[in-house]
Amino acid sequence: MSSTGSTRSSDTGPIPISPSAPDPRRWWALVVIAVAQLMVVLDATIVNIALPSAQRALHMSDGNRQWVITAYTLAFGGLLLLGGRIADLAGRKRTFMTGLVGFAAASALGGAAHTSGLLFMARALQGAFAALLAPSALSLLTTTFTVGKERAKAFGIYGAIAGGGAAIGLIAGGLLTEYLDWRWCLYVNVPIALAALLGAGAFLHDDRRRHGERPRLDIRGVLLGCGGLVSIVYACSEAEPRGWGDPLVLGLLCGGVALLCTFAWWQSRAPSPLLPLQIVRDRNRSGAFLTMGLAVIAMFGMFLFMTYYLQVVLGYSPVKTGLAFLPMTAAIVAGSTQISARLMNHVPPRALMVPGAVLAAGGLFLLTFLPVEPAYVSHVLPAELLVGLGMGLIFMPVMATATAGVAPHDSGVTSATVNTSQQVGGSIGTALLNTIATSTSAAYITAHLKTAAATAAATGGALTPAARDTVVKTGVVHGFHVAIAWGSGIMLLAGLVGGIMVTAGPPKHASPLGDVEAGPPGTETAEAEERHHMRAYEPEDGPP
Repeated sequence: MSSTGSTRSSDTGPIPISPSAPDPRRWWALVVIAVAQLMVVLDATIVNIALPSAQRALHMSDGNRQWVITAYTLAFGGLLLLGGRIADLAGRKRTFMTGLVGFAAASALGGAAHTSGLLFMARALQGAFAALLAPSALSLLTTTFTVGKERAKAFGIYGAIAGGGAAIGLIAGGLLTEYLDWRWCLYVNVPIALAALLGAGAFLHDDRRRHGERPRLDIRGVLLGCGGLVSIVYACSEAEPRGWGDPLVLGLLCGGVALLCTFAWWQSRAPSPLLPLQIVRDRNRSGAFLTMGLAVIAMFGMFLFMTYYLQVVLGYSPVKTGLAFLPMTAAIVAGSTQISARLMNHVPPRALMVPGAVLAAGGLFLLTFLPVEPAYVSHVLPAELLVGLGMGLIFMPVMATATAGVAPHDSGVTSATVNTSQQVGGSIGTALLNTIATSTSAAYITAHLKTAAATAAATGGALTPAARDTVVKTGVVHGFHVAIAWGSGIMLLAGLVGGIMVTAGPPKHASPLGDVEAGPPGTETAEAEERHHMRAYEPEDGPP
């Protein structure tokens, strides 16, 4: 069958072929999707710099302030699978627009909050609507750009946002907090969401077709899967103040793992599974999920430690701290849009993932030599550029590989799984590496203060406040060294996983319909759609 003809012959006469011309508004659709995704990603960090101001204004205790962050990550990470399946059942565009409206309303509620409880509730609502928004955005991108250089370019832009959004959040948080008010870190989402909503109505097109009876939502799977994810994310957030050996943390981790194991068992038997197991059984896709999770563990650890290093050790202001991350953001954008997007059509995904992981690991390793004295140009800047370029090389092929070859009716839940690996990886990375850093710093400071005090006493003097501050700062930076070294090793592990598990070759260059048999417009079968999407990537070394 010719892909350029308008009819094909059959025993019953000519049958018109569905037009395969791409949507002329697809690039405006990409702008809308990118704006919405940026809002979701930066909201995970934009509040961090504003947190001290919000704590003073709402009289939060030190023990409760973590809920400004935890409420968002719990709802977001725990409900992503549900949000992805809702997008598949209710429609991607409808779910996307619902997420935008809800996110804007929750942001306005949080900005106007005059009690800590109301702010916590607003942040949880933000996370819940972000769990609708993020998977539907990636799903729309996946079904809008399916083949060729356009897909690579679109995923390059999306990967730049996914990698650089957190750093942009730190910059925006510093500017808004210092020059306006901490509440604007929440209010700023309202005009962004409204603009994206108008754009979604005008430019987004959901071509999801219903074939036969719509499947029901797997309620038992929702309870098991979302319960397990919430338990694990909450355990990671509690590991920071309590430690990994705390009974509550261990209980939540064990309970979460048990729920997820039960969830996997049920998905193999459920008539309409929340997460069809063929999605995670695919070697390339599961390798992409693992690579994403491991890379984000190391990346989020770097954000945490560099924020403390710049503000606490070097005494940077919030604005200066945010701007200090700008070179890394630029490097992520360059790596995703100028390197990955140009090479993705010519080389296998792992040929980008592995060098990207090595570059990022090298940048993290450079930070293990940070001195207590200011060293932005000599240490921080080169490390940021290496990590940024590396993450730009990782994010784009990981997302493209994870969403390639997925039937349209499963694109939402697949996109949700990509976001889940990113969210859970960020939660684990922040908690795990922070625990390593704080425990190492505490041991160093305790031992060296005793030594310094004994030395001062031997000379007939006492330990001066200046000497004590020097020991404390040195101990804090030493803790960063050890934790970032772990992060560097985890990043290398991400590269190893990507190199071994992701065996897909370069994407095939085909027309949007290729040789799929097409009937009259709007009558393509689900099997034909699935064959079309499955041809986007084929294994380089044969089937796993």
